[in-house]
Amino acid sequence: MTTSGAGQPLIPQPPATVAALRQAISQIAPAALPAFTRELDQAADQSRQGSDLAPLQRFIAQWAVYVHIQRRPDAAEDLRRWEDAAESGNAAQARRAAAEIGRILDEAHAAVGLPSR
Repeated sequence: MTTSGAGQPLIPQPPATVAALRQAISQIAPAALPAFTRELDQAADQSRQGSDLAPLQRFIAQWAVYVHIQRRPDAAEDLRRWEDAAESGNAAQARRAAAEIGRILDEAHAAVGLPSR
């Protein structure tokens, strides 16, 4: 993974296109490429079967949010920490973790120009 200064994104936010997102993921989270490809294939199949672009639009939005978070190591680490906390078994801690995960995702949605979840 590429390194950056404290709080600085590893790469600029790419355009919300399949090619640009694939390139960004290959730079900042190469282990996610198989999931990206698998989900792209699924979204393309669903779009073809339903003659509807919505599955592809959801795919692009989901991965644009993922890239936005992963390109900022501090945000990615916070998300992982809160995801781990959500699985702790402690109900109060899980509620707090869910709220923090929601906050991180809402910020990422807004940053890439999407409505909040």
